[in-house]
Amino acid sequence: MTKHQLNRRDFLKISAALGVTAAIPQRLMAANSRASAKPNIILIMADDLGYECIGANGGTSYKTPVLDKLARTGVRFEHCYSQPLCTPSRVQIMTGIYNVRNYVKFGVLDRNQTTFAHLLKERGYVTCIAGKWQLGKEPDSPKHFGFDESCLWQHTRGKKNKQQNDSRYPNPCLEINGKPVDCTKGEYGPDVATDFICNFIDLNKKKPFLVYYPMILTHCPFDPTPDSEDWNPKSKGSKTYKGNAKYFGDMVTYMDKMVGRIIDKLDELGLRNNTLVLFTGDNGTDKPIVSMMAGREVAGNKGAMTDGGTHVPLIAAWPGIISNGKVSRDLVDFSDFLPTICEVAGATVPPILNIDGRSFLSQLKGEKGIPRDWIYCWYSRNGGPTGKEWARNQRYKLYRTGEFFDISKDALENNPLSNLSPEAQEVRSMLQKALNQYADARPATLSRKKKKN
Repeated sequence: MTKHQLNRRDFLKISAALGVTAAIPQRLMAANSRASAKPNIILIMADDLGYECIGANGGTSYKTPVLDKLARTGVRFEHCYSQPLCTPSRVQIMTGIYNVRNYVKFGVLDRNQTTFAHLLKERGYVTCIAGKWQLGKEPDSPKHFGFDESCLWQHTRGKKNKQQNDSRYPNPCLEINGKPVDCTKGEYGPDVATDFICNFIDLNKKKPFLVYYPMILTHCPFDPTPDSEDWNPKSKGSKTYKGNAKYFGDMVTYMDKMVGRIIDKLDELGLRNNTLVLFTGDNGTDKPIVSMMAGREVAGNKGAMTDGGTHVPLIAAWPGIISNGKVSRDLVDFSDFLPTICEVAGATVPPILNIDGRSFLSQLKGEKGIPRDWIYCWYSRNGGPTGKEWARNQRYKLYRTGEFFDISKDALENNPLSNLSPEAQEVRSMLQKALNQYADARPATLSRKKKKN
């Protein structure tokens, strides 16, 4: 074990002091006898990692051997779309509901919402979240939203440490089960989160578990990783928000390495065949980054409604259930993860939730299923009364403003279409009907006027 990783003995001491436990609530004990019938589920979501960054998707700028192998032994999706920014994506993926109906503001998840963790706990799962939170500063937030165990950055504390440096990477300031842990021995934040997950899996290997890993990597500041030549274990964190973009490639490869450690843990414990692993990214790559994919440059456009801000990887592996090397062109958006996870677990999604998502489990298994004709996006960073909106299929995109683009030929959306072919006109009509479904979907109670500073 390298110096920047928590020693298992030290980790268990910290865990014991902060109440990390292998026990689950008594009301779930009766479910243990049925655990073998319930597959484990691990959802990994990288931060600020667009579709173009993964080798299996045609990316050539970065080394992602673990994810490339995962795609070869599973299925990858060519048309998965997130929200343009972190909090909006986190709200949507956890609730299965489009932002237009439940998004409050940046950094907040409405405490009245039901998450996939709630629904799987009802099914008898033990639940864990590690990585980045950014969904509410209440000390009980992770437990309130259904997670038994948590190891998080940006929970009740901000982005900076006492020295006013970024606090997520070297010697990070984290919270384990809501209690502060300030690392000072050269630890690396992503390693601590991955250690936590691997220990959680160890402790709960005989129970059905859900692990949600909203990763800290690859968000800026772009700084050396422990595998970089100029890694400094004594660093107190970056003093600049962006850091140096030359380290982005190192961060992508280290992110891939963290996925590999979790896969190795599943193999070590003989859990791989009973575990669905899903990997995606929370939004497009950050704007300073330009990557190569399929022989062309792809500029990151995080925060924008274009493909550069919303087109993300989706790879799934589940030996014995998902066939090797499948590629799906079906549409998936972040509202679809909750119903998929629940269907895998055999958990009921209460009709009263009225979710927008549609399960893609059939597509994971190589079946036709009921593919989407369109997906929808409503985006307002600060939760204002109106947001930017589009509906799209694999090729065409229609904005609420009326602008209509052929994304296959105009990914940057510079040239709105005017003279439409019969095919394009038919698609435009379909997408307009989709937009009409959400024309009055924004609850008045959620509409906020932008406050002056």
